[in-house]
Amino acid sequence: MYEYLKKIMFLLSPEDAHGIAEFFLSNGEKICPACFSAYAKTHFIDDEILQQEIEGIKFLNPVGLAAGFDKNATMIKALRALGFGYIEYGTFTPKPQSGNEKPRLFRYPKFNSLQNAMGFNNEGMEKIASRLEKIYPYCIPLGANIGKNKITPNKDALKDYEQLIERFKNLCDFFVINISSPNTKGLRDLQNEEFVKSVFDMGLSITNKPIFLKIAPDMQIDQAISISKTAQENGAKGIIATNTTIDYSLLPNPRNFGGISGEVLKEKSYNFFKALAQELFGKITLVGVGGISSSEDAYKRIKAGASLVQVYSSFIFEGPNVAEKINLGLIKLLKQDGYNNIKDAIGADLKK
Repeated sequence: MYEYLKKIMFLLSPEDAHGIAEFFLSNGEKICPACFSAYAKTHFIDDEILQQEIEGIKFLNPVGLAAGFDKNATMIKALRALGFGYIEYGTFTPKPQSGNEKPRLFRYPKFNSLQNAMGFNNEGMEKIASRLEKIYPYCIPLGANIGKNKITPNKDALKDYEQLIERFKNLCDFFVINISSPNTKGLRDLQNEEFVKSVFDMGLSITNKPIFLKIAPDMQIDQAISISKTAQENGAKGIIATNTTIDYSLLPNPRNFGGISGEVLKEKSYNFFKALAQELFGKITLVGVGGISSSEDAYKRIKAGASLVQVYSSFIFEGPNVAEKINLGLIKLLKQDGYNNIKDAIGADLKK
């Protein structure tokens, strides 16, 4: 059914298709409450073998939706019903902003990949906070993925992150510091030890919620390890690897701007994650993201050291059942290898 629907949706521009999806996902509970409830009961996988507690937060399953899909926190209830064990809403900024000029989102269906140059388009923290105040605390963990406004110079960026953490310290289960998107000019320049130290020192003076750092796959691995260690030493509870890439060699005839995600990023992201995990596993929680589209992909990241995984592009190309499929597949793989709980499989390849 989704393959048929996808053919229709892919006739539309990616942003128009996303707008239609957002309308139905944000209004699904109102349109057909019984359908919504029934779908949630059958598609959300809640099995003890997948359950774990991380930094005091209970995760019923390890498959999350990465930031970027639900920028304005309008679809949280529906995304939970589709089976995601946790959701990152955002990336959002203190002030509303329209993002970069259109077109800025492109599909590569033959490669199950996307290229986006969105630029943190969002409705701003106050409007988003008003939505969270109606539903938080929620039945699954929610992460607030935060970024600076485009008009904020880097020398003042810390103030943006401070405003966001202060406003959302009671509206999320964890924060994600986004300084790794390629779509806000100069943002990746904040991937330096001085800023990382400052943002975590500031954040932890405001909240006791776990704060994670999301990093890009385009740094030299030594630099990524150094920055991640600086984050960990200054109170970070997790590293999310990786954001989109500006390695345009991964696609034939790509645009020369924006970040690439999806299956073409899989190998690059995995190799980057693996190298990072060899240095950081056991010291900090690691979250794997980038090209994950199957239970085998997810299991590979888990055995490489990921406590949690995230998807984005595969949600677009594989459809609304992707979280359910990955979770069911993980249960099968864990049992095949004799594990009683996912915690026993995390980092298994590093323990050999």
